[in-house]
Amino acid sequence: MDVVLGIDVGGSTTKIVGYETRGRRVGMLQVEATDQLTSAYGAFGKFMSEYKLRMADIRQIVLTGVGAAYLNDGMYDIPTRRVNEFLAIGLGGLALAELDRAVIVSMGTGTALVRAEGRTITHLGGSGVGGGTLSNLCGRFAGASNFETITELAAQGDLSRVDLMLGDISKENIGSMPPHTTVSNFGNLKDTAVNADVVLGIINMIFESIGMMAVFATMNGSVKDVVLTGSLTVIPQAKYVFDTLQTLHPVRFHIPRDAIYATAVGAALSEIKNS
Repeated sequence: MDVVLGIDVGGSTTKIVGYETRGRRVGMLQVEATDQLTSAYGAFGKFMSEYKLRMADIRQIVLTGVGAAYLNDGMYDIPTRRVNEFLAIGLGGLALAELDRAVIVSMGTGTALVRAEGRTITHLGGSGVGGGTLSNLCGRFAGASNFETITELAAQGDLSRVDLMLGDISKENIGSMPPHTTVSNFGNLKDTAVNADVVLGIINMIFESIGMMAVFATMNGSVKDVVLTGSLTVIPQAKYVFDTLQTLHPVRFHIPRDAIYATAVGAALSEIKNS
């Protein structure tokens, strides 16, 4: 077997994807650890074991992500190179969404936006609002810092006890905005609000902020498809928020299957498409 591994080394989570050089995906998984090196080598070992691969099967390792710099000397004796994270985000997002061009939003600890048209990838900017914001705010104000607890609480929340909506201050729609449009995140926080309401409000605020950045990124061009990738795509409320934004603005939001692996997919495909 002739396999290329794309490895996205984050702060404490490593995502790894394998492709045969003819393009067939071998598999994907992620590993969490206390530091980047442990996470990266743990992901490699687990991947090799789970998919029954030998060292001789790996033709190339392609590293990306903020933790890739910790592996400047490569991994084992396998040919290893690094690829720009924005290139990986763009290539991976397009591949998973099966699109030729789009704005790709990577929602990790923070958020990065790129415009991808084929192999032409342009970094548009980003925000410090992301998964780190979510876990720490929910931990500080609701005692829930992991995604599983956060999503369980949010499912019981009521935004009407947190956010100020258009219907709260106006008897009629303004333009195309319906009554449930958010006027002010946490602008209607009631004394009766419970932890579940606060968590849902934080999720809504983060996704609306990211979504509007993506909308603005599409305004001065013909690209109207937005592909959402990264760890925050597993939050169930993401689909509702982005579907709502899609009804208000001329964009199409996509959350492809396996979206959390997009950057690792892009890293691997950068090698395969160069072969």
